[in-house]
Amino acid sequence: MIVTPLDSAQLDSKAQYEFYHKMVDFTIKELIVKMQQQQLCSEQELIFFKQYCDLLLYSIEAMRVKYMYDDEDNMKIDLTDSGFPNYLEFRYLFNDLALREEYLNKLTDIEILQDEFLDTLMRKKQPIKKSKLFQAASIVYYTNVKQQFIFNRFVQGKIIEAPKESSSEYMTSWSFYDVSLNRPFICFMYFNYDGRNPNNDRKEIYQAIKQSADRKMNLDAMAYAIDRKLPDLLPKHIKRIDLGPLHNVFAKDENEITHAILESIAKKEVPLEAYAFSLKINEVISTSEFKEGSFFNKQIFQKWTEIIKQNYVMAPHRIIQMLYNKAPEVIDKLAKPPIQMSDLNS
Repeated sequence: MIVTPLDSAQLDSKAQYEFYHKMVDFTIKELIVKMQQQQLCSEQELIFFKQYCDLLLYSIEAMRVKYMYDDEDNMKIDLTDSGFPNYLEFRYLFNDLALREEYLNKLTDIEILQDEFLDTLMRKKQPIKKSKLFQAASIVYYTNVKQQFIFNRFVQGKIIEAPKESSSEYMTSWSFYDVSLNRPFICFMYFNYDGRNPNNDRKEIYQAIKQSADRKMNLDAMAYAIDRKLPDLLPKHIKRIDLGPLHNVFAKDENEITHAILESIAKKEVPLEAYAFSLKINEVISTSEFKEGSFFNKQIFQKWTEIIKQNYVMAPHRIIQMLYNKAPEVIDKLAKPPIQMSDLNS
């Protein structure tokens, strides 16, 4: 993997990080609302979508607490076609929390720290030193953040019965953080399973999905890889949602939407809080089946439709108006007109 300086850039100050965290938290929560309002997912898909987004929000909030008063280190974010933290930050969180008991034993007792804070503020009338605030933030971090809720590189959802309106018997979901793009993806698969309960073989199914679909690739190639690894599983519909990039004042890429926003911010045509969120949904659907292999070892494979590609942009009203003026070709290629989100108030 090639990492450029902008894949893991640092912002200039803690104030910028505070603003960045606020923006990411706000836009993902807005995204969940708009996904439901615009019916870009089915009712069941939306439940899973929200769960994965909650893991993402939880992890980014954990990063905020972890680095809040740390002058020696800052969270690395990807400023190129992402807007999200570098995937290594999630790995650091996960590995860090595996040693939480060891770290907690090294930290000052919370009651002692509280007494020190009260003495400094009430008796000495002095502000709390940053080193002490960092100790307090570390106690909050290691006491409250749970490793199992960190958005990992690959997160597997359960196998459940497909909704009644589906033509398939079962569905499952998974999410992954693409390490080269530094963006989260959420996937859904509807399938049949050769007359048996797939939960009896769920470990094998989960392993095959992880091996075949833990990074961005052509969706038909992903579908074929899953189909080939699991002879008894007949995938019928696979849907993948690509979250991002988040276009904002910190971005430094050649994306046309990013460029339009940065230019408008520079000319004071839009506020510093201006943003837009890109979203891509790709789907493949099985149209028929074919057999492949020797006479004694035939396997059924799916014939897939062409990849159905749908691009969306979500942004506040003022940004949408600006994009119609400055990036009309991008707007013309969207699956539907830009979806209005709320303004971020600084």
